[in-house]
Amino acid sequence: MTPSPKLILSTVMLLTAPLAMAAEPPVTPVQMITAFENVFGVHKGERRNHTKGSCATGEFVGLDAAQPYTRSALFSGQTLPVIARFSLGGGNPQSPDTAKSARSMSLQFTLPEGQLHHMAMLNIPISGAATPQTFFDDLVAKAPDATTGQPDPELIKAFKATHPDSLPLAEYLTTYMPPSSWANSRYYGVHTFKFINSDDKTSLVRWRFEPQDGVQDLTEEQRQQLPANFLDQRLIDRLEQGPVRWNMILSLGVEGDPETNATLLWPSHREEVTVGTLTLTTATAQKGAACETINFDPLIMTDGIAPTDDPVLLFRSPAYAVSFGKRLSGQ
Repeated sequence: MTPSPKLILSTVMLLTAPLAMAAEPPVTPVQMITAFENVFGVHKGERRNHTKGSCATGEFVGLDAAQPYTRSALFSGQTLPVIARFSLGGGNPQSPDTAKSARSMSLQFTLPEGQLHHMAMLNIPISGAATPQTFFDDLVAKAPDATTGQPDPELIKAFKATHPDSLPLAEYLTTYMPPSSWANSRYYGVHTFKFINSDDKTSLVRWRFEPQDGVQDLTEEQRQQLPANFLDQRLIDRLEQGPVRWNMILSLGVEGDPETNATLLWPSHREEVTVGTLTLTTATAQKGAACETINFDPLIMTDGIAPTDDPVLLFRSPAYAVSFGKRLSGQ
């Protein structure tokens, strides 16, 4: 009989020696998506993660300030159409908007020649895993017990003890409060990317989108009093007053900055450059809207922007593809 993933995890977590951890076989995209289903259930035709969301449309204009670092047509100065999707972390389509989960803004840019560029960002600046294996082990530990319907606290405790790369995010979330509106949140690319200019010079960068409306988080009192669904309508109401804008800001890495581990922040004093403006003008519920069927694969990039060897970043594309295939086929 094949042992369950939960039994495998509990056994591995008891063996904390590095060689025991190194012996773990690499997790596959199918296993990762199955782990999401084990935690959140199967919601046919829906995304397995960041399931609850809404759509928006607008445009992006890049600035010349990016051109010393990248030859990407994103920063040609032309106005580029954008489809956006805002979402809550996790695979529960009924998750309340007050939940202390991560928020996401995903973007699809359409360039003049019909090329596409995707960005998938979070409102938290770091990842909860340095490797796909940690991400998978976290999901296995959080899967509901068949008897109690709740995660086994001993498995969660063992996970934290054997996966130190999960601790920076856990510490960050101890003081985290969700945003009061999609429009009042900043969004981080989280991973490090390569910008390549017209002379083939490569710069390591991280980016974020800073809201021109300002950052505003919920208070605990507001979080307790608000209804389960308020974020979509707040964005629609805000857009009735006029466009919502974010500035795209690059942080420029230097030698020694973490390149392949998104659980580690860069120093706050790194040089920053504002390289564009995102403007959103319309917002709708996601059902039947333009963003619903887009995969937002973060490895769909224009020339002049490339991924680093961050294993989590590289894993996202095939994992997204498995989820995408399931939901398009109605599974």
